[in-house]
Order: sequence, then C-alpha cells, then structure tokens
Amino acid sequence: QVQLVESGGGLVQAGGSLRLSCAASGRTFSNSAMGWFRQAPGKEREFVAGISGSGGPTDYADSVKGRFTISRDNAKNTVSLQMNSLKPEDTAVYYCAATGRWSMSHRVAWYDYWGQGTQVTVSS
Repeated sequence: QVQLVESGGGLVQAGGSLRLSCAASGRTFSNSAMGWFRQAPGKEREFVAGISGSGGPTDYADSVKGRFTISRDNAKNTVSLQMNSLKPEDTAVYYCAATGRWSMSHRVAWYDYWGQGTQVTVSS
C-alpha cells in the first residue's frame, strides 16, 4: 500500500521559512514525478511545485517562484519543499503528490497518490 506522509508544517511569521518533507512508502518514486499542492479554505487545490522523475526538471507556480524550492532524495524516497519569505497568502494545507509518470503536471488529476496534508499558517 502506497503512503505519502507530510511533515514540517506549522505557524510562522511573515518573512519566515519552513521546510516541508514528504516520505513515500510502498513503492519507489525515483523515476516518477512528485509535487506539492496547496488548498486554502474556500479555494480549489492548486499546484505549488513539481519535480520530474530522476531529479529532472522542476516547475513552480508563479506565486512562489524565487521563494520556494523543491528537491528530492531518491535514496530516501522523499521530496521536500523549502519555503522562504513566506507571506500570509501562503497559508493553506499543503499536500504531497506522486504519479507513476516521469513528467510532472500542474493538474491535480495527473497525480495518483496523495498525502493527508500539513497545515502551514503565516501570520502578518
């Protein structure tokens, strides 16, 4: 059974940093794309960052470019999201996602596996 478990969320002041981690189990995702999405109350789930299989290309939502960095450790079957210069509008539940495909997508439906989410709250 595949599981994705996020950690690292919390409460931080605007301008601060957080690092989210996602540990996968049940199968290896080293050749598969993984991503981070977020969902704020009353809003749809949206793409934040993605990384293709084997540590290939990365992509980011325009709203986080230059502030967030996605990385993966294939030996540990993990993906991380370093979030700097956080803003109150970054407040949301953040979800880790994985797909059996090598390439990433901004589409929620592209991903086959999801974590339970971790809350990130940025105070002003």
